[in-house]
Amino acid sequence: MKKIISQIPNFITSLNMVSGLAAVVFAINGQLVWAGTFICLAAVFDFLDGFSARLLKAYSEIGKQLDSLADMVSFGVAPGAILFTLLKFSMFEINRSVYEISANWYEWPVLFSAFLIPVFGAIRLARFNVAPAESTFFRGLPIPANGIFWASLGLMTGNVEYNQVFFGTIFPVKNLVFFGVFISAMMVSNLPMFSLKFKTMGFKDNWFRYLFIVMALGLILFFKFFGLALCIFTYIFLNTLFYFFKVKYK
Repeated sequence: MKKIISQIPNFITSLNMVSGLAAVVFAINGQLVWAGTFICLAAVFDFLDGFSARLLKAYSEIGKQLDSLADMVSFGVAPGAILFTLLKFSMFEINRSVYEISANWYEWPVLFSAFLIPVFGAIRLARFNVAPAESTFFRGLPIPANGIFWASLGLMTGNVEYNQVFFGTIFPVKNLVFFGVFISAMMVSNLPMFSLKFKTMGFKDNWFRYLFIVMALGLILFFKFFGLALCIFTYIFLNTLFYFFKVKYK
């Protein structure tokens, strides 16, 4: 029974990976709302596997590696697939198969810029795995935050009323490439970024976490799932601001 219980976190991690695989399939098929939905579901499983591991004290090296592999699929490959499809929609106004695309030579590098996300995500995860376990903050943007950002953009495409507005203002090719390069660069940056894990609930040691949570809730309540992408930009902005003001994370 103990052996079975110890595998519960790994089972939840596997559900994370399954959700990520589903997101990849839906993204390739142009169903970006479903792709974004499954990335969000993967994020829930990513939280639950760590929570269950702490609750059951079921830690293992295999679990750690499995978690990274699942995160690579759900928050690296799946977001890359969303960006690739968004670029196809923006450039050709249709989600064609790769062998059906008639693109100029300079358009192919633009499409393949989507591959930066899984590549830089893999670098981010590899660096995280060898970082000291006692670190109280992240170096660079955590890969689940990257997944949430692209999930939000995928979910945006499902709003029929504002769909045309979004593609006219948010999804031009230049913007998408900028988002892809910027978020990828943030994942491998050395910028210190606070985690949302509370060691204590005291305000003095966690004021920056409470500030972000309040701002994130406001964005989500006002913009609904559109606010998810704004939450990620807010997280990056706050950490950049705190870095210049030399705020220490505890």
